[in-house]
Amino acid sequence: MTTISCRMFLSAVVLSTACVVPARSEEPPRYETHIASILRENCVRCHNAQEMKAELDLSGPRGIFAGSESGPIIELGDPDKSLLFEVLHDDLMPPEDDRERPLARQEIETIRSWIAAGAPFSGKIDPRELMAASEVNNQDIEPLLLLRCATCHGLRQQEGGLDVRTKASLLQGGKSGPAIVLGKPQDSLLLKRIHAGEMPPNALLIRAGVRPMASDEVAQLSRWIELSAPEVEVEPDIASSQPDPLVSDQDRQFWSFQPPRPAAPPVLKESAAAVQRTPIDAFVLRKLQEQNLELSPAADKRALMRRAYFDLTGLPPDPDEVQAYLADSDPLAYEKLIDRLLESPRYGERWGRYWLDAAGYADSEGKRSADPIRPYAYKYRDYVIRAFNSDKPYDRFLLEQLAGDELEDYENADPITPQIVDNLVATGFLRMAPDGTGSDVVNTVAERLEVVADEIDIFGSTVLGLSMKCARCHSHKYDPLPQRDYYRLAAVFKGAFDEHDWLKPSSVPGQTKSNMGGRYLEVMTPAEKSQQEERTAAIEADIAEQNGKLAELAARIRQQHRDEELAKLPAVLHEDLKKMLTTPAAERTAVQQYLAKKFEQTLALDDKQVKAAEGYQRPALAITRTIKQLEGEKQSQPKIRALWDRGEPSPTYIYVRGDFRQQGRLVGPGVPSVLTDGKTPLAVQPPWPGALKSGRRLALAKWLVQPDHPLTARVMVNRIWRHHFGRGIVKSVDNFGALGDRPTHPELLDWLACEFVRQGWSVKAMHRLIMCSAVYRQSSLLTSDRAERDPENAWLSRMPLRRLDAEEVRDSLLEVAGKLEERPFGRPDAVDVRGDGLVTSIGDKGSWRRSIYLRQRRREMPSLLETFDMPQMNPACQERPTSTVAQQSLYLMNNGAIRGLSQHFAERVAQHTADPSGQVALAYLTALSRPPTADELSLGTETLLALTEQWRKSPPTTGEASLTVEQLALAVFCHTLMNSAEFLYID
Repeated sequence: MTTISCRMFLSAVVLSTACVVPARSEEPPRYETHIASILRENCVRCHNAQEMKAELDLSGPRGIFAGSESGPIIELGDPDKSLLFEVLHDDLMPPEDDRERPLARQEIETIRSWIAAGAPFSGKIDPRELMAASEVNNQDIEPLLLLRCATCHGLRQQEGGLDVRTKASLLQGGKSGPAIVLGKPQDSLLLKRIHAGEMPPNALLIRAGVRPMASDEVAQLSRWIELSAPEVEVEPDIASSQPDPLVSDQDRQFWSFQPPRPAAPPVLKESAAAVQRTPIDAFVLRKLQEQNLELSPAADKRALMRRAYFDLTGLPPDPDEVQAYLADSDPLAYEKLIDRLLESPRYGERWGRYWLDAAGYADSEGKRSADPIRPYAYKYRDYVIRAFNSDKPYDRFLLEQLAGDELEDYENADPITPQIVDNLVATGFLRMAPDGTGSDVVNTVAERLEVVADEIDIFGSTVLGLSMKCARCHSHKYDPLPQRDYYRLAAVFKGAFDEHDWLKPSSVPGQTKSNMGGRYLEVMTPAEKSQQEERTAAIEADIAEQNGKLAELAARIRQQHRDEELAKLPAVLHEDLKKMLTTPAAERTAVQQYLAKKFEQTLALDDKQVKAAEGYQRPALAITRTIKQLEGEKQSQPKIRALWDRGEPSPTYIYVRGDFRQQGRLVGPGVPSVLTDGKTPLAVQPPWPGALKSGRRLALAKWLVQPDHPLTARVMVNRIWRHHFGRGIVKSVDNFGALGDRPTHPELLDWLACEFVRQGWSVKAMHRLIMCSAVYRQSSLLTSDRAERDPENAWLSRMPLRRLDAEEVRDSLLEVAGKLEERPFGRPDAVDVRGDGLVTSIGDKGSWRRSIYLRQRRREMPSLLETFDMPQMNPACQERPTSTVAQQSLYLMNNGAIRGLSQHFAERVAQHTADPSGQVALAYLTALSRPPTADELSLGTETLLALTEQWRKSPPTTGEASLTVEQLALAVFCHTLMNSAEFLYID
């Protein structure tokens, strides 16, 4: 066929299609018959209601006239000013690398003719109305009024009877009449008040946490009213039965987005199988064989004991425990030791600390320089410790922390059970992020959204092992996490974290209005209520006693003054004057009235004069302080710093580029699509009939704890593994995405995750499984071969040598000194911020509690803990750094408190024996959990004797004057052990 014939044939085909330009005598093109098919075949694949590339939906009339992120795409009657025609005419769309063919000239001409004719439709659709609605509609105005006005005229509060959240409520108006007049912005009361500067009132701007409308926002509102307030009904974007256009099935093939696959432990060669103790060993040994490596020799009994103690309790064993264990010949002595340690109340304090790090636990709000205290945050700390001690199943642990308020109807429960209280305390997990919105000046939507972002970051990193924060402003560049999914997740939390319905952290419960209320619930069990009533009655009695003392003091001052003044008058008048003073004024005789007129003002003091008396002020001040303190204790009823669903969350919009002033699509609650089939919406329903709860977080929590969830079990067992071995199977414990590390032992990770679920989500079962393995029991011996073949110990060819973390250092120093108080729970212990900059713990009667019970204020980190890498929570800490710096050695060597503990350590040793060699042996056993070698014993004894002899001749210029030279020499020796590497490191 000739070229001319081909062209004629193609022209005939094109002209025969439905999208040709009609003859000039015919009607202009219509959308339904001419335009829809062109767009459907060439554009809708990328620009549909679900995917909306460039925020453009070309699948229907509403989307076409809504425009794109660049603005309107059609100018009625003017194709040359219409972006749609421009990009097609210039062959910019469809993109060259994403199309089967360019649009035919006739197709582009049809679109041009349609726009030139005013974009007509066959049905009743009026393009002018669509254009008006696309210019500005309720989806633009409702978020604006939520942002600027709804604090006082919305869900919780309707000043003047006005609710601004919908067109209908604006037309209904308030006490002053309708707020808007359709088509007449100049007559609309709402705009009049805004133009006059009366709304929002300047005096209330800071308290309400709002800002006045910007000029462009006022113009947009005015235009909406001028166009008769067009409305567009939009369904929130949630998962549907259609394939997800933003996340593909190929995206879901990434290893961590697939459910864990149960894998049978590999069968090993006979030589390797001989050292296997648990299925864990089979997975690790196979990898070692592939690297031509093997496990290190087993650690000795003493080293393994010390390792187990610190791993499970964070404390060294007592000397008696060391000797008893070393003398135990039972083949299962080690397994029994693990069981004892897991039952120790010290276990929850140790492992609870790991979770508190990940949750961002702090006893203060952070963000601002004032760093206000969170007085009831400690209850969440205690909940976490108890949860680990009781081996609360991890799935239940998550349910309570994410949706404890939606598990049981605490508002109508009778009685309130301990479990209900636990549920509410657990929601403190979602209250741990830094929060500066307690101050009116910084309690705006921008600051509130920072709190929400931090909480989503903590949730994503801790529970999902995914970094979500990038998707706040744009779709994640590396993981299939669209911006849409971030805001779907934000919608899940919005029943409690609503930037337009905010609870301030510093508000006093029961003394605030509506959305300015506090974050506390006064929910008590009958036992707690009874205890509180008893305590209040006792305090009232104490207050009455103090008031009595105050009255006695005043009476004594009056009596003293009267006696002094009577002494100045003739004795013959004394009895008559005393009788006059004790007789009520209405009952006095004429003589008494005369005496009163003449002498009463001199003899009697009024209240003001009593308070000014010299002998009154100082004792009265002490009594008044006591009364004030008692009143404070009386008001301090049990409160829970909780998070609860308030039942009516405001709509959630995608914020374009993360800017809350630029609302995009409306979205509904959902979870990351890549972790689902992409077709099943989150199953949200009220948690019980009639509940004023959305049920969104409960739906999220239930989704998370499904046995086949791709991440929940994997992330937690990886955390447990990391705290035993110094690194996770996935090294990046908080990032299982594309930028995270790949698992070194993927089959082992999946086997552990499946086993975790199979054993009822028991964390203690994981400890037993891991710690009884040959992998865990090996020594930390580093040979040149292992250093070359496994430099980072990724293949676990040895047990890593690790330094004690900050709390272990402090708690161990207190323990060996005999000064560690084991009292658990309750309000955190205060710290002393000294003039020299050091922050030190305040003891109680010469002893100190564990570090987990110290007040953890973000701006007042205890110096010892900070020196050894305790992190500030901004917003949380998923993995602590371990540094080795000179300040650590200098602190242990020179700090006066550490020297004081070394003296207590010496006293503890000296109480058991006065023999220098015996003291050396006991000091080693106490500090290092082992007896000294012969050389160490000899050298230590010689050192003690030499120091004692030297200081007898020439006493040292430093040290406690009350100590004998023998005591001082032993204290120096104990201080030396406290500074040793073996004290600070676990083999």
